Amino acid sequence: MIGSLRGTVLERLSEGQVLVEVAGMGYVVHVTPRVLAELEPTSPVFLHIHHHMREDHQTLFGFLNRDDKTAFQSLLAAHGVGPALALAILATHTPLVLFDIVASGDTAALTLVPGVGKKTAERLMIELKNRLSLPVLPQAAEYGTDESVVGAVREALIGLGYSESEAREALRDAPVTLDREDLLRLALRTLGSRRA
Repeated sequence: MIGSLRGTVLERLSEGQVLVEVAGMGYVVHVTPRVLAELEPTSPVFLHIHHHMREDHQTLFGFLNRDDKTAFQSLLAAHGVGPALALAILATHTPLVLFDIVASGDTAALTLVPGVGKKTAERLMIELKNRLSLPVLPQAAEYGTDESVVGAVREALIGLGYSESEAREALRDAPVTLDREDLLRLALRTLGSRRA
């Protein structure tokens, strides 16, 4: 069972795949378009891997952070969700955005994923409410000032795979009077609209 790969990106392949060389061995790994865009050929890479095994074949799915892998595995545990659909969901929504969608019951947002209709979205909404496990922001005791709250949210965004510049830009004009959760939701909406 392969849990992670550390090596060099050899090339980007078609259909959301990347070839990663580790100690002379080449591994074909399926990734989201966002991850694929960050994996430059000849660059070093570390990927968290979900090793999907079936009787007739094995497939590797790669993620830049542990939260994406955890969300992927939570999606796979839902009835009727296979690896292709789980990857499509994460290609459309980051784990924290997905958590916000499920928490708010926004089935319309789930239907933005190719292959997810209204009935599938409603079923997923029910199943995912107790399945998603996401990063926890630092507690308020650790961050006593408004600037520290912004810093905590910025770190959470970077942990979800956004660049530091994207995180800073999303928080630049945000009201510092918001609590951590509301500020994080606002930043994710801002980032989502810019990437749309």
